[in-house]
Amino acid sequence: MTTDTNCLFCNIVAGTIPSTQVYSDELVIVFKDINPKAQIHLLVVPREHIISLNEIEQRHDVLIGHIIRLLPKIAKEQGLNDGFRTVINTGAGGGQVVFHLHVHLLGGKGLHGVGFVE
Repeated sequence: MTTDTNCLFCNIVAGTIPSTQVYSDELVIVFKDINPKAQIHLLVVPREHIISLNEIEQRHDVLIGHIIRLLPKIAKEQGLNDGFRTVINTGAGGGQVVFHLHVHLLGGKGLHGVGFVE
């Protein structure tokens, strides 16, 4: 598994930068966004340093499937029974600010009618 010591999310995964984690397993960690755009705003971050969706390879199929299946479970645990939004920004032109693949999970108050920018 690759990491980048200069990457914010790699340092959060390693525990050298604190976060408010809500879930963790051998493939991902999930923590609260420090600049939330909705009442619930979590980041699902792979433990492996992958820059963006542009770098996804076939070897990542299990990881991506795991993340997709995990999102509804985490949303339900957060009380998002009426629905939720997921966002993956890819590249600078797509609004990506932290260049480590991550999925935004958003829901609750503040979500409706609000555009999304990382």
